[in-house]
Amino acid sequence: MLFLALRHLLSRKRQSVLTLTGIVLGTAAYVAISGMMLGFQTFIVDQLVNNDAHIRISAREEPIEPHSLDEDFFGPEALVDWKAAPSGRRDNAYILSPRFWTERMDRMPEVAAYSQQLVTQVIVTRAKVAKAARLIGSDPARQAQVANIKNYMIKGQFTDIGIGGNRIVMGDGLLKQLGASVPGTVYLSVGKGQTQPFKVIGSFHLGVKALDDSTLFGALPDVQKLNGTPSRISDIAVRLHDVEGARELATSWNILSQEKVQSWDQANEGIMSVFTTQDIVRNSMTISILIVAGFGIYNILNMAVTHKRREIAILRSMGYESSDIVALFLTQGIILGVLGGIIGCLLGYGVCEIMARIPVADRGLGGNHMIIVFFPGIYVRGFIIAFSSASIASFLPARAAGRLSPIDIIRSENS
Repeated sequence: MLFLALRHLLSRKRQSVLTLTGIVLGTAAYVAISGMMLGFQTFIVDQLVNNDAHIRISAREEPIEPHSLDEDFFGPEALVDWKAAPSGRRDNAYILSPRFWTERMDRMPEVAAYSQQLVTQVIVTRAKVAKAARLIGSDPARQAQVANIKNYMIKGQFTDIGIGGNRIVMGDGLLKQLGASVPGTVYLSVGKGQTQPFKVIGSFHLGVKALDDSTLFGALPDVQKLNGTPSRISDIAVRLHDVEGARELATSWNILSQEKVQSWDQANEGIMSVFTTQDIVRNSMTISILIVAGFGIYNILNMAVTHKRREIAILRSMGYESSDIVALFLTQGIILGVLGGIIGCLLGYGVCEIMARIPVADRGLGGNHMIIVFFPGIYVRGFIIAFSSASIASFLPARAAGRLSPIDIIRSENS
């Protein structure tokens, strides 16, 4: 059967080669584009997941709605029609019950680590240069367990911040803008507070310009002292053992207290929507491959059935059953699908290797070349797409060939 299938394909070499080329190019395109898109997604997710908290608990943010104060002023039964509806916010600058959260974190097996933080906006000054920046105060040992900031240090050690002593690490972009160096000294101030000197003991490069140009880390007591808010924290950064459960856990925690609780994907829904768009593009491309490859195989096998009617009659008269004829033409489609899938995956791998050498902007530990992933699942999926489209497209012509009987073929030849 395999010999006959190959003979039929080789008897129409041009059509077979064109159909095979379509399957190969479609599969290769799927592999290459999937490797590129998933590489981009992997890098962004790594930045979001590993460089920040899986779940962030922060101070309450509550806008005042037009009727949110009705009960406070007039009781639960009153119907109030405001001439000038109240507006504004009833936010808290700090977490009101940090002990409640820390005790809960210590009891929960899902929590791998957590870090209390005080996040504040500061003015960083060196000589005549002043820049606005975001200062994060934390316990450096705990912060290193929550995020991968220590892996992005290019000078100094993150844990050298210690638990006090006015020591900080800053993004290399901000360091360059200030004209500072490691070690060196800069001056920090918060609003009308007193300016204090801080020693720069290290710098990091995350590869995200917005962060590298505006972020500093210091010890929590130093930041609390600078801000004039001893014992206060504004955030608790939480790292989980299973990041996939972050959204569900954050949603359940939201009802426990008045603090704001967000998972990493809830906080970055705009970026995640881009991933959804990319997945739609990839899936659309997959459907296109199925359609193009399917029509090509259907066309060549349908033509083969038409031109091989006499041979089909001979085979049937020799004792071949209808199922044998179906298997013959179905085998031809499967051969095209298998060859096209294998060659397409190999070609796609080669294209991915070439793209991985294309230089792009520096991304810290991400390197300075395009990020291309070589997940085995991409190649398995690409092969399955080629094989499935070939098998499905082969079925109709194969079934049509199996329904032909020698008498019908002879009658049509003589008419």
